[in-house]
Amino acid sequence: MKVIVIGCTHAGTAAVKTLAKLNNNIDITVYEKNNNVSFLSCGIALYVGGVAKDVNQLFYSSPDELASLGAKMFMEHEVLEINSEKKQVVVKDLQTGKEKVDIYDKLVMTTGSWPIIPPIEGINLDNILLSKNFNQANEIIAKAKDIKHITVIGAGYIGVELVEAFALNGKQVTLIDGEDRILNKYLDKEFTDIVETEFAARNIELALQQTVVKFEGNEQGQVTKVVTTKGEYQTDLVILCVGFRPNTALLKGKVDILPNGAIKINEYMQSSDPDIYAAGDSCAVNYNPTGEQVYIPLATNAVRMGTLVGYNLAGQKLKYMGTQGTSGLHIFGYNMASTGLTEVSAAAAKVAYEKVEIAENNRPEFMPSFDPVQLKILFDKVTRQILGAQIISKADMTQMINTISVCIQTKMTVEELGFIDFFFQPHFNKPWNTLNQAGLVALEASKGRDREKVKN
Repeated sequence: MKVIVIGCTHAGTAAVKTLAKLNNNIDITVYEKNNNVSFLSCGIALYVGGVAKDVNQLFYSSPDELASLGAKMFMEHEVLEINSEKKQVVVKDLQTGKEKVDIYDKLVMTTGSWPIIPPIEGINLDNILLSKNFNQANEIIAKAKDIKHITVIGAGYIGVELVEAFALNGKQVTLIDGEDRILNKYLDKEFTDIVETEFAARNIELALQQTVVKFEGNEQGQVTKVVTTKGEYQTDLVILCVGFRPNTALLKGKVDILPNGAIKINEYMQSSDPDIYAAGDSCAVNYNPTGEQVYIPLATNAVRMGTLVGYNLAGQKLKYMGTQGTSGLHIFGYNMASTGLTEVSAAAAKVAYEKVEIAENNRPEFMPSFDPVQLKILFDKVTRQILGAQIISKADMTQMINTISVCIQTKMTVEELGFIDFFFQPHFNKPWNTLNQAGLVALEASKGRDREKVKN
C-alpha cells in the first residue's frame, strides 16, 4: 500500500512516525512545502521573549529522522492538485519548478492552517508580519530588535503571549481586538479582567471593541500607523494574530467540509472519501461538550489525531475519542487553563447550564505561603454532567483542568466530582481538594432546592 502525506507539521509528523513504526512495509511519501517539519509555533512567543534560547529546540523531529524511519521525504514540494477519482496528486518542486504526477492508495491531509489575512487597505506594507512558522518567528525577532512600538492585532492566545514577550523586552505595546475583552474564546470575564488589570499595570495599551480599517506607511513603504474604527495608533511593527483558516482548498468539492473549509472526519479519521484521511488543523474535531463537529486548531489535537491516522492506516483500528478543547496559558506569573464550555460559548450553543464558583487558597493558611485560586465549573442543568471549567492562580493549579477534561469525556456529574479520591498533602493542597469543594457546593445547592420544594 502506498500512502501519500500532504503537509508535515504536527499531525503529519505524528502520522508518519506512528505508521512507520507500526508497519514498515507500507510505502510512505511525504510532500511538504517548507524545508522543515514539526515546528512548535506555540513556542514563538517564548523565543521572542528570550525564554527559549535556541529556536532549533522548537522542533521535535526532522526530515532526516522521518527518512530514517523509511519515509520518502520531499521537502519544498507543493501539491497543486488532487484527483480523488484517479487517486493522483500533481506536485511541484519549488526549487526547480518541475511538476510531476504521483499516485496513492491512501491519502493523508495534514496541511494544517494558515493565519487569516484580512483585506485591509495597506496590508502589504513592510513590517506587517504573521506569526505561524519558523521563518516568521525569525523575522519577528529580527524586525523587533531595534524598534520601540509594536502593535498586535488579535487578543487570542498567540496575540496575548506575544504582547507579554514584547512588554518584557521593554517595548511599547498596543493590543487591538474587535471583542470587548481579551481571550474571550477561552475564559469568562471574571478571569480575563485579572489579566487585563495586569496589562494596564504594565502600561500595555488595550484597544478593544474596534477593528482595523487601514494601515498607513512612510515613503519607504513601512507601516507607521494603524487606523481603527475608534482611533489611530502610531507603530513601528504590526503582528497579525486574528485567527486561522484550514488549508483545504485542494479538497474543495471532493469531501464533506464545514463552511470554513475544515474537513469532516469519522471516528477513524477518514473523510467522506474513505481513502482520504485527515488530521490536525485541516479538519474539524468531535467536540464532546456539545457533540458537534467544530474547528479547534490546537497542536494537542493535531498530534493525537495524526497518531490515530497512523494506527488506522496500519490496520490497528482505534477510534477518535473527541476533544474538550483543553488549553492553558502562563501570562505575567498567572497560570490559567480552560476546558469545554465557557458561559459565553454555552450561551452561543444554547446549552442550559448551571455553574459553581470557588475562591480558595491553594494550600492551608498555616503554610509559609499560599496563593488564591479562582475556579469555575459549568454543568448541564438537567443531567448535571460537567460541561466545562476555568481556573486562574499564581500557583500552578492548571492540572485540575486536565482532570476536568477527563470528567467531561467520561460524562461525570458535578455531584460525583465532590467525592473523587484526591490525595491531601499541605505542601500541595487542602484536605478537601478544590475540585471536591466545587462538587460539594453544587451538591448542597441542589439539595437546598430539593428541600425548598418539599417545604412548598
